[in-house]
Amino acid sequence: MPDGETRTARAEARFGQGFLTDIWYFAALAGDLRAGKLQRLEMLGEPVMLGRSKAGQLFALRDVCPHRAAPLSAGGFHRDAAGAESVQCPYHGWRFGADGACRAIPSLTADQAMDVGKIRVRSYPVAESQGMVFVWMGSTPDSQPDQPPPVFPGVVGGAPKLVDRIEFDAHIDQAVVGLMDPAHGPYVHRQWWWRTAGSEHDKEKRFAPSDAGFTMVRHEPSKNSRAYALLGGQPLTEITFRLPGLRWEHVTVGKRQVLSLTCLTPIDAGRTRVTQIAWSDHPAFTLLKPAIRVMSRIFLRQDGDMVKLQNQGLKYDPSLLWIDDADRQAKWYQALRREWAASRREGRPFANPVEPATLRWRS
Repeated sequence: MPDGETRTARAEARFGQGFLTDIWYFAALAGDLRAGKLQRLEMLGEPVMLGRSKAGQLFALRDVCPHRAAPLSAGGFHRDAAGAESVQCPYHGWRFGADGACRAIPSLTADQAMDVGKIRVRSYPVAESQGMVFVWMGSTPDSQPDQPPPVFPGVVGGAPKLVDRIEFDAHIDQAVVGLMDPAHGPYVHRQWWWRTAGSEHDKEKRFAPSDAGFTMVRHEPSKNSRAYALLGGQPLTEITFRLPGLRWEHVTVGKRQVLSLTCLTPIDAGRTRVTQIAWSDHPAFTLLKPAIRVMSRIFLRQDGDMVKLQNQGLKYDPSLLWIDDADRQAKWYQALRREWAASRREGRPFANPVEPATLRWRS
């Protein structure tokens, strides 16, 4: 049966079996990491310390001191006589450079020979781009980036107009599938200013492969999505997903732009950090910022509540049934995930498995 036909299909593989590696993950907003500040995160089940030295250098280390396992992020910066900065463990003062190499063990006496430079904590490649911090989570400690972090269209109007954060009680795979699901809006997000009872209608959207993901090509927003009316004019929108868990909607209204970016970062196998960020040079984001912030918070928390409900069934490890065309994006995500892992394992370029398609569903 052709893949484009409407049919019920059993999911090809179970989700939640691991995380993609050798890829950039969103970690933080650059403005949240001031000079001289250390921040503790958990990413892919690993403790990660983000730091920005007093000189402005950004770095990321495994947040576990190899001596007694105290978190390095609970310590602070130390500057030696030569002016070199290092992170000092709060327990016994062991000091580590931005490369993860131990610089000093204060408890050693002058006659105790020890090559402290052989002691290391894992260092993660880190990059700052468009006001965001990304960490390269490699498959091995020696893994180095072979590509820059993603760049998003529509980062305009200065600092983000909106930032919201929430933690989903879900593996990133389930969070991504929920994020890209086009059919849940009339049920999960039923609001007078978004979707109302009886507003469902047939929809048809064109999709195309894009960098490590896929894009719903630019189109007029659905007529039953009332919030777009706040922008006035004739808005056009384009929605893109990119591995490992980045989804953004880029709206243009003439020369004005709105970018709504959602970043999914796995904390561990059962939790995913969701960060929602919006930029715009549209006057509506100045005049109506409080209302838009409330709308955004409601949306994210409705999704979070549905995840909790879904977990009541997922704990029984059921086989999931997916249908075309409404669940095609979930299937694409699976295929993209498998291809990313295979290309890294086999040492070859990534070959996007998504092909152009027109999908139809009712919502």
